[in-house]
Amino acid sequence: MTFPFTLRSAAALGLVAALGAACAGPRSAPARGLEPGATLLFQGDSITDAGRDRGAEGRPNDAAGLGRGYVARAAEALLADEGLRGLRIHNRGISGHKVLQLADRWDADALALEPDVLSVLIGVNDIWHGRDGRYDGTVETYERDYRALLARTREALPRVTLVVCEPFVLRCGAVSDDWFPEFDAYRAAARRVADEAGALFVPFHSAFEEALAEAPPEHWAPDGVHPSAAGAQRMAEVWLEVVHGEGAGDDA
Repeated sequence: MTFPFTLRSAAALGLVAALGAACAGPRSAPARGLEPGATLLFQGDSITDAGRDRGAEGRPNDAAGLGRGYVARAAEALLADEGLRGLRIHNRGISGHKVLQLADRWDADALALEPDVLSVLIGVNDIWHGRDGRYDGTVETYERDYRALLARTREALPRVTLVVCEPFVLRCGAVSDDWFPEFDAYRAAARRVADEAGALFVPFHSAFEEALAEAPPEHWAPDGVHPSAAGAQRMAEVWLEVVHGEGAGDDA
């Protein structure tokens, strides 16, 4: 599969290749569902939301409705792919949300859309809001609730391709060294949830760690959490390679 852009570095490409082997693990690789006419849904917090126009929710593929972040950049590549005619792409990310808010709105904002592919990026607010006193959840809460959310999704949509995106932060802006090792526990929890659900796993944090060899953290996410244009581009590239990369997932 050829997209309008390529990965920016050999390091990023090597990361995705290594991930493909790691994701297979003891089980067969999860099936990919990006086929012509498929419905693709992105869910998450402000990183997914990226200023999307709520008034465009009823219009899949609407530029304003896709926001200004990695979702829009990935969607542009997919919609330009002549082998994927008829894709319907939705963005339902909402700024500030944690797993518990996803669960509260899941019926209307996820299950009712009957996606063929459902991609979720969630976790940074689950730790951030706890650190600033707005939330009393723990990494155990995050993992338990996330696991329940994906099990609920599998029950309602048994054929859906699930994509779990690794939560990420960079050490700059609002993020300091004392976020760690706690944040690493959230990353590990997301990976366990993905493995248990048979989901694809997109290694955003690992990709940004690799990207630090090219530019400082502020280049990718000035406040340590929300990606710059360069950061959103890198996210889209890694997401595309994992979810619909050339030659990937042939053995579902």
